[in-house]
Amino acid sequence: MRLRWPLRGGRGFSLRLRLMLGAAALAVLFMLALLPALLGVFSSTLETVIEQRLASDASTLIGAARFERGALKMPTRLPDEEFNLPEAKLLGYIYDRDNRLVWRSRSADDESITYLPKFDGNGATEFRRTRDADGEEYFVYDVELRLEDREEASFSFIAMQPTREYQHMLAGFRDQLYIWLGAALLFLLGLLWLGLTWGFRSLRGLREELDQIESGVIERLSQKHPRELLRLTGSLNRLLDGERRQRQRYRDSLGDLAHSLKTPLSVLQSVGEVIATQPNNREQAQVLQNQVERMSQQIGYQLQRATLRKSGLVRHRTPLAPLLDTLCEALDKVYRDKRVEVERAFDGYLHVPMERGALLELLGNLLENAYRLCLGRIRVSARGSLEGCELWIEDDGPGVPADQHARVLQRGERLDTQHPGQGIGLAVVRDIIDSYEGELSLQTSSLGGAAFHIRLGAN
Repeated sequence: MRLRWPLRGGRGFSLRLRLMLGAAALAVLFMLALLPALLGVFSSTLETVIEQRLASDASTLIGAARFERGALKMPTRLPDEEFNLPEAKLLGYIYDRDNRLVWRSRSADDESITYLPKFDGNGATEFRRTRDADGEEYFVYDVELRLEDREEASFSFIAMQPTREYQHMLAGFRDQLYIWLGAALLFLLGLLWLGLTWGFRSLRGLREELDQIESGVIERLSQKHPRELLRLTGSLNRLLDGERRQRQRYRDSLGDLAHSLKTPLSVLQSVGEVIATQPNNREQAQVLQNQVERMSQQIGYQLQRATLRKSGLVRHRTPLAPLLDTLCEALDKVYRDKRVEVERAFDGYLHVPMERGALLELLGNLLENAYRLCLGRIRVSARGSLEGCELWIEDDGPGVPADQHARVLQRGERLDTQHPGQGIGLAVVRDIIDSYEGELSLQTSSLGGAAFHIRLGAN
């Protein structure tokens, strides 16, 4: 059977990482919103440039046109060579006021574009798009102009060019925009990370001081922190001072209580010894002495239980090997006739996450039981990890019957007739493990005797 206490849960994301993820998400959203805006601005600017160019080309057609004898006359070759080349992409058309095609450039001879100008007689200009019979798209700049002050001299001068070049430039700009925005995003995230790292430097200093307090190096937090953290550090210092004073008052009160009870118990013990000298009162004297001894044990147990508690703020780590040396040296003197061999199975640099006094009391009780009950061999095993530490105390003695494991681990139960002395000691062990939120189990050792397994979480 096992008595289980919950271990500390896993850590969540750090505050810096959360802020970084939030800032990265906002930066990505900003870039995604910026991308279509920049594409729209570039597209609008490019269309404006194309419109201005086509307007200039249409002006070239207008400048070359002549209206003679009621008919439109155009020169064989235009000043802009792109109108004269069959393979050129700049196309020129002229329509009369009845939307009849009266002229087109040599570059438009092979094109099959069906376009009807919107002639309204007001001299308007229009920039739009159209498609040919094959579905290819063109930009169109249409200028309505009257060459002479006669109705029949009104014409629509049209300059066209395919949108392929525009689409190609827009796609190239989009690809470059992806690259540059991606690089800018990475650079921005790097700056954000550096900024957050610099900004959280004060929190890192506070964390280091808290680690030093938990390890017992310092007792209070310093005032070398930003103003926003001073209230927090002040509250933590007051909490530390209050806990320290409370623990000291607790120890002083318990010491006073033990001292005040010591004299009455000694008097009762002396009275019992006097009564025991009278043959008729030996039985009553024995009862009195047993009760006095029990009271003394209970007082000792309650004192140990109250003082060997885990601190709420200070984190302790005690090296196992030196402490075990001290205990074994003392117990070897007590049980010198047994010549007990203690086998060690743990790293010599292993530290147990427990206060030295508490660990000394815990191992002392378990080792004393093991020394008393073993035949000559004890094994102490330990293993540390990021989750905490595990300890095994095993012996080659008679052990505890399997059907009695649960009873031994129950609070307040004793098996004095089979294993004298286990009651108070094991109760102290249970209370210490309870205060450190660990777990205790009793098993059968491979050596043949009992095996106490202790599991402690990381502080």
